[in-house]
Amino acid sequence: MQTNFTEDQLRDPGIERANEILRACVHCGFCTATCPTYQVLGDELDSPRGRIYQIKDMLENERVPDAKTVMHIDRCLSCLACMTTCPSGVHYMHLVDHARDYIEQKYKRPFSDRALRWILARILPYPSRFRLALLGAKIGRPFAFLMPDARLKAMLEMAPKRIPPVSRNDDPQSFAAEIPRRKRVALMTGCAQKALNTDINDATIRLLKRLGCEVVIAEGAGCCGALTHHMGKTGESHASAAKNIRAWVAEMDGDGLDAIVINTSGCGTTVKDYGHMFRNDPLAEQAARVAAIAMDVSEVLMQLDLPEGADKGLTVAYHAACSLQHGQKIKTFPKDLLKRSGFKVVEPADSHLCCGSAGTYNLMQPEISKQLKDRKLRTLQAKNPDIIAAGNIGCMMQIGSGSDVPVVHTVELLDWATGGPQPPALKDI
Repeated sequence: MQTNFTEDQLRDPGIERANEILRACVHCGFCTATCPTYQVLGDELDSPRGRIYQIKDMLENERVPDAKTVMHIDRCLSCLACMTTCPSGVHYMHLVDHARDYIEQKYKRPFSDRALRWILARILPYPSRFRLALLGAKIGRPFAFLMPDARLKAMLEMAPKRIPPVSRNDDPQSFAAEIPRRKRVALMTGCAQKALNTDINDATIRLLKRLGCEVVIAEGAGCCGALTHHMGKTGESHASAAKNIRAWVAEMDGDGLDAIVINTSGCGTTVKDYGHMFRNDPLAEQAARVAAIAMDVSEVLMQLDLPEGADKGLTVAYHAACSLQHGQKIKTFPKDLLKRSGFKVVEPADSHLCCGSAGTYNLMQPEISKQLKDRKLRTLQAKNPDIIAAGNIGCMMQIGSGSDVPVVHTVELLDWATGGPQPPALKDI
């Protein structure tokens, strides 16, 4: 794609990167075939190619974003399926992230939009605040039908039936390996996951200890920054990320780390991109060091001797989170691990398509999100599974809100198969 940025514009590192990405696009349109919003809405402007044209026009002309452009960019899930499909290697993720930052700086949203985004940015990355909000939503859920705004209704309906107790395993500490130590790893405990489902981190710690890992919860680590990053709130997202970088580098420079283990794939995609996010920051070198050893839990487990398990007699439908299969290009590891542990693994049709969760997308774009969720549920249930497994808390909440089949994290099943307790969600199996 031909671009016409001026020399002055290209001195901006963000514009320089956008220019590189735009020039890689050859207008082929392959991305439209795998874009969930294009499939649902049928509008070229709601496809990656359409958004690329709009972003190019907006950035080149230094145009104040108009409501139509903002609407189409807001509708992007950042599922990154387009990046898997693209034959030219267009790094759409960096482009749309820059566009969101530009919109946040230049565009004044309607008051209701600004208020919702402010609330989400002040609650979701903070587990204690999020717990209080979930309690309020749980109380208010029976009155959701009275809400005039579909987004407020979606927020109430998101609240789980049971709010889990606080897990002390999330506090800064170290867990010794149960066999001779093979690795020393830091576990990212996250933010929203600590409020929504404490079983995931508990299962991860047990499993890693059992397989020879010393597991560290680093002092000062918390939210990865993804939730605010995808809203274009760059200052807030970088502040969260910087705390993690400093916390993990302190461990790396102390007793050392072999990996930073992440069991929420949306967070993993962001942490692995810290090197790019901080490329022009004083923390650039440290950010690159962190990104280099960040690993999804399935990557770490593939390096350890996970024992083979007997046939469990259970069929697991594996839901591939977009942030794992497209963002991190991890496609087979979770399935391989489940099969090795004795589960029969099946995949739904169109497994490359998003479930509609996408961070805060299901709260800010509830109508589109619901259509994607319903389609995903149909394809999963068509496999008649006993269990649905996923590697991302957002997907688990999205799918679980409409499924009669229990939804659990992949690591919970692996922990169970190797001597851990049965996941609470499976109590009726």
